[in-house]
Amino acid sequence: MSDAALPTVAEVRAAAEAVKAALDRHLAAVESRIGEEDPAVYAAFNELAAAAEEYDELLYDRYDEVTPFEIPTPEDGVPYTGPAEPAAFSVLIRRDYAVVEPQRLIAQAERVAAHDRDAELGDDGGAAGALGVLFGEYEPDEIASRYKEFGLEEGDSTLWIAASEEAAEPGEWLNSPFGHTDPQDVLHRFDVSSVFDEELDDFEDEEAEEAEEDEDEAAEPGLAPA
Repeated sequence: MSDAALPTVAEVRAAAEAVKAALDRHLAAVESRIGEEDPAVYAAFNELAAAAEEYDELLYDRYDEVTPFEIPTPEDGVPYTGPAEPAAFSVLIRRDYAVVEPQRLIAQAERVAAHDRDAELGDDGGAAGALGVLFGEYEPDEIASRYKEFGLEEGDSTLWIAASEEAAEPGEWLNSPFGHTDPQDVLHRFDVSSVFDEELDDFEDEEAEEAEEDEDEAAEPGLAPA
C-alpha cells in the first residue's frame, strides 16, 4: 500500500474508540439480556465484530500490526429461532457485478431495444438505461450465466431462505421488500465469493510447503539401523 493510501493516525484512533464503545454496548446488552436469544445481544455482538475488524484492518495498514484477539463468528451465522414448520418462506438474493465494458453492455441493450418496442434505452443511452433494458428482457439467472456477454464481472453473491409463519398478503411488502427480514428467521444461507477461493489456495500452499519440509527432513542422512 502506498503512503498516500495509508489511513491517518486519527482514523486509526477513531477506529480504536469505536471498538471501546462497541465493547461497552455489548457488555450492557449482555448484562440486561432478556432470555437466551435476546436480539439486542446479537446486534451488539455484530457491531463489536464489525468495529474490531475495521480497527484491525486500519492498524495493519498503518502500522503493519494486528490485534491479539479475534471476535469469533458463529459457523452458521445468527442462530435460527423461526418457526419449526414454516408455512411460507422468502428467497432473498443479492448478486454483485462490476461494469467492466460499458460499451458492450450498451450494445447488448441496443440490440434488445431494436426488436422490442416496449424496451426503451432512455434518452442518455448510457449504462444505467442499459441495465433496465437487459434486466427487463432477461431473467437474473440468465444474466448470471452470461454476464461476460454483457460486459460484466461477477462479484460476491448470497442467497437467503427466510421462513415465516404465513404468506404475505399481495402488495404487503412492496414498499420495503428487504426491510423486514430478521436474520434469526433465515433457515439456509448460501454465499459465493472469490475470497473463499483465495483462502483455499492459501491453505493448499501451506499444505504443499509442509509436505516439502517433511520430504526434506526425510531425505536428511541419519543413523543406519542396527
